[in-house]
Amino acid sequence: MSLLSPSLHAEIQHHAALDARMVRAARGIKLLTMASWPAGMEVQFLADYARGTARPPTVIYPQYDFADVRAELDAIAAEADPDHPLGEYLIDSSRSWGIAAQLVESLGSPEVTGYSIQLFGQPDVALPGQGPSTREAANHFISIADELDRELMSPAETVQISATALSLQLQRDLDDYFDGRVIEVVLDPELIAKAAAGATRIRLRSGAAFSDYDRHQLLQHEAFVHSLTALNGREQPVLPSLALSSPRSTATQEGLATFAEQITGSIDIGRMKRLSLRIDAVAMALDGADFIEVFRYFIDAGQSPEDSFASAQRVYRGVPTSGGAAFTKDTVYLRGLVGVHTFFRWALRQQKLHLCRWLFAGKMTLGDVQRFEPLFQDGVLAPPRWMPPWITRANGLAGMLAFSLFANRIRLDQMAEGDFSEIG
Repeated sequence: MSLLSPSLHAEIQHHAALDARMVRAARGIKLLTMASWPAGMEVQFLADYARGTARPPTVIYPQYDFADVRAELDAIAAEADPDHPLGEYLIDSSRSWGIAAQLVESLGSPEVTGYSIQLFGQPDVALPGQGPSTREAANHFISIADELDRELMSPAETVQISATALSLQLQRDLDDYFDGRVIEVVLDPELIAKAAAGATRIRLRSGAAFSDYDRHQLLQHEAFVHSLTALNGREQPVLPSLALSSPRSTATQEGLATFAEQITGSIDIGRMKRLSLRIDAVAMALDGADFIEVFRYFIDAGQSPEDSFASAQRVYRGVPTSGGAAFTKDTVYLRGLVGVHTFFRWALRQQKLHLCRWLFAGKMTLGDVQRFEPLFQDGVLAPPRWMPPWITRANGLAGMLAFSLFANRIRLDQMAEGDFSEIG
């Protein structure tokens, strides 16, 4: 920063001060935590369901007032320079946090749906590149998974691992990566998702059953994306907000994490089906399905009663369970995956693979990393200290992306079975 002119230095200091204010204002908005259901509801519901007396659960949420926080976020956006990359980032981020605050203030009401759609989108949104809708993509993966014969799976893929055993395995993997205890793996009985990651802690839901695929998925998805981007964000002297899980960066974060599963071979068709079922379930809820209908949908799709409850619970976080409302965060996974995959291919074509590595410097969007390019080059923003092994092997990543670019030119719908005899 010492190489910058005094005027540029002043602009950066101005926006750094605004970012610090935004961090203080946003820290109290724990969106997923505040929208979570109380622990213990699963046991009663499953018992009632077994007796045939189940009703959609009723959840009472605490009341929150973020009026002062929203006013501060509005003030930050007003003071930021929309023509400066840092100012543009702060304006977008402040507005996103403001919407998140309004969502939390509306917990338990149908209004949550509108705020959720503003933050995370909805199932009928088109994928990047004017592709099919997110729900259409979800149905594609569901149909493929349903057509595959489970007998093709190896015995190791069907063996269940307890949360306790998995926590020990993950802890060993992480300690080896960091050469010490940087991230701690803990069990959490109140967690809705099977796993969640922060900068220095990964939580696993107590009592959940995992597979060997889950172990690798959690390492690549939770630890090597969500935790590393949070740790690297803490290293940013100018934008400490890059350590926060901002709602506006959710699609890129989850897309990058799912892409990491894909590129390391850690994702299986069952995982793709689970992600896709959640998208279809969000669409069902928006169309009027109540909690029990969505719960049965997951049961019919082959999930256990416990997993079906957890999956349905994700759809109805913060909203009435009677139908017509939904928490739409689960729609970002496929859309984010396609977006990140497309971005990586674009970066290869433009000879900008360094942008892909800089994505790990904090929790940012694909648009952020492009507008931040000159700031990384000038040393205003710090490059990532921690990166997953697959992103550091540039030649291997480039090889995979180059093949993907070429293979996408082949039209499968124009291939006949006899055509393959010519290959050899």
